Amino acid sequence: MTYDAEATRRRIFQAATAEFAAHGLAGARIERIATEARANKQAIYLYFGGKEKLFGAVVRAKVDEICHASGIDPNRLSESVGELFDWYREHPELIRLLLWEALETQGEVQGEAERRAEYRQNVRGLKDLGLGADLAEPDRTRDAQDWMFTILGLVAWNFAVPQLCRLVLDEDDDEAASARRRASVVETARMLAESRRFG
Repeated sequence: MTYDAEATRRRIFQAATAEFAAHGLAGARIERIATEARANKQAIYLYFGGKEKLFGAVVRAKVDEICHASGIDPNRLSESVGELFDWYREHPELIRLLLWEALETQGEVQGEAERRAEYRQNVRGLKDLGLGADLAEPDRTRDAQDWMFTILGLVAWNFAVPQLCRLVLDEDDDEAASARRRASVVETARMLAESRRFG
């Protein structure tokens, strides 16, 4: 049986995603990742360069995944915000990873330049769709950045503090609470879009 380097990388990556989401960067253990991935520690260092680089790669990949799976389209805002909400609900590890990143990294995060470039591209896309068309630069770019960040926060906060959702909503049925929150987020995003300058 031949050694499959790509399959080993995938297993390490999957195990690392679960480990970092559960324990953060400081609490994660390379030994647990290696055991779960059925790989040796040397493979992790060889393929990813160490725990910090592996954490950065995991966060970047999860952010890329959501960017490719669900974008915010002002022309179909309700649908795209609902899809974004659904993606976060189905992939709770992203919020945990982002919270760990905020808590445990200081200064520039791994892959910051590339991640910033992707967000700039998203902002350009919003402007191409007409957001802030009546504004001059740099106000138009700032308007699109603020709008995008507000929508992302509106969705993500539901999954960042599930205990607060449970306490505030006072709902015995988690599915019913999630459906209520989804409907509320979609409606709020729709109202925000109507109040913004598109076209």
